[in-house]
Amino acid sequence: MFGGLNAEAYDRAYTDRQLVGRLASYFVPFRRTFVWLCVLILAISIIQLFSPLAAAQGIDMVASQPSVNAILWLGVALIGLAIGNWLATLLGRRISARLIGDIISSLRSDAFSASIGHDLSFFDKYQSGKIISRITNDTQELATVVNLITQLASQFGVMIILTAVLFRISVLLTIALLLMSPLVVLLGILFRQAARRMTRSGFRVTAEVNASVQEAVAGMRVAKNFRQESNIYDNFTRINGQAYAVNVRRGFVLSIVFPAVDALGGAATALLVYMGGIGVSSHVLTVGAWFLFINSVFRFWFPLSNLAAFWSQIQGGLSACERVFALIDAEHTVKQIEGDGREMGDGGRSIDSQSSVFRRPSPVVLRGEVEFKHVHFRYNEQQKVLDDFSLRIQPGESVAFVGHTGAGKSSIIKLVMRFYEFQAGQILVDGHDIRTVDLAQFRRQMGLVSQSPFLFAGTVLDNIRYAAPHLGDGDVESVARRIGDGEWLETLPNGLQSQVGERGGRLSMGQRQLVALARVLAQKPPIFILDEATASVDPFTELQIQNALNLILANSTSILIAHRLSTVRAANRIIALDHGRIIQEGNHEQLMGQGGYYAELYQTYFRHQNADYRPT
Repeated sequence: MFGGLNAEAYDRAYTDRQLVGRLASYFVPFRRTFVWLCVLILAISIIQLFSPLAAAQGIDMVASQPSVNAILWLGVALIGLAIGNWLATLLGRRISARLIGDIISSLRSDAFSASIGHDLSFFDKYQSGKIISRITNDTQELATVVNLITQLASQFGVMIILTAVLFRISVLLTIALLLMSPLVVLLGILFRQAARRMTRSGFRVTAEVNASVQEAVAGMRVAKNFRQESNIYDNFTRINGQAYAVNVRRGFVLSIVFPAVDALGGAATALLVYMGGIGVSSHVLTVGAWFLFINSVFRFWFPLSNLAAFWSQIQGGLSACERVFALIDAEHTVKQIEGDGREMGDGGRSIDSQSSVFRRPSPVVLRGEVEFKHVHFRYNEQQKVLDDFSLRIQPGESVAFVGHTGAGKSSIIKLVMRFYEFQAGQILVDGHDIRTVDLAQFRRQMGLVSQSPFLFAGTVLDNIRYAAPHLGDGDVESVARRIGDGEWLETLPNGLQSQVGERGGRLSMGQRQLVALARVLAQKPPIFILDEATASVDPFTELQIQNALNLILANSTSILIAHRLSTVRAANRIIALDHGRIIQEGNHEQLMGQGGYYAELYQTYFRHQNADYRPT
């Protein structure tokens, strides 16, 4: 029932002190708001203290000398204190809500920033739904905990002041009260490990539910195509049942602490009432003092019992904090280095040991030369891809890679884009080690069109302008009309204003490719990378795609994974790959004349695309 809830590989254990200290750092930018909140908490504590003091004084006064005016003034004083408490509490809650919102927003921003900064391999390995759960659900859990902590701080303020008051009423009873207090705290501590363990399981199973829903929605088109809606529902029901079982078990474990704390507090209070009653009967205490002590005992127990009772929720918040910080602290596999070989920190920054100043590598304006020098790359020990791979691509040259599935074509693209880290050798861009080039500046000069182009929800115009936000509507239209004189726009229902839908689902694959190519054309990158789609398109779209490719190839160094014969023939050089090794290279005519591996590929994949092809 509870299988599949293991920690992710990047999860790590933090001590409570580390978690609290790091969480406290998020209060620093909002310290002024926090100070005002503390002032209000102190005011609330003082007001709440005066209420039982005024009541006790009134009781003694009425008992010794009854007076209507005294009773009236006592009532007015108590109403005034209640109104003051209400106003202070209202203002405190408003400030607390703002403070909590600021802290959670800051933490959520850090978590999201860290997530999008992770390498592509991170998202290949871990489900996006679980990552989303940490950014949304887990950070929100902290809001509840911060709110609880502010409330407990107010109650503990009252408790500290009450301790001094109680000593003035009866030293003996106060000492007895203080001796009983550690039992309540100890009870909460005993539940600490169980609470942390169960809350971790609760967060993990929530992440499983989110991942299941996200995958089901994203794959709904495929599910409906194969009529697998019932299987999707069954899978969700199984995970949802697991979530139900985990949360019920968590509820059972955590519910034990409330009755235990109440029972212990009730027994201690009964003992103190008995001892106080003996004091009154022996005239050691007045009735008012006895009332004040009994009232104060309830106020004294309240924060202690809450601390024990809510300890599980606090542990839940720390568990959530642990998961969020683990996401932020997850190590990057793609690392930048300086020219002297030193490794750089987050975001490609290096710390100078002499000046303790962050330094970024110098930005490079690319010409487009790419060279692989004895590169070794593997995804894992069992999946080696490139072994001593060497290749040089001249600026402005277009190179098409062809080969069977698993030959290493896509891996070469991932390495050039710095999506993955190679284990040995060098990749040079314009003579610079790719690991020393500023990663953000480098990728801004790379144009990539993947096999399944991703479009963001919005218009065609918005998606073309995505890589060049500075372009106006007229500039985007000029770029789009450079492709086949804009004839492809006539196939769209509203031209550039056509809505593409989620992931571009409202457009055909060919139209999505044209939008993606127009996006690169607007970007004008020195290096263009194309992982060409295998899907067949109609002759008109084929012509428009080739026209767009010709415009890009004319001004960029191009690395192409080719599935179309027209793309292969347009390349200056064709590289035939087999298991990460270069088998043949040359243009189409040269390789066909040589025969061998490329000729076999042509007969298998490209021959039927030739206009002169006649099936036998």
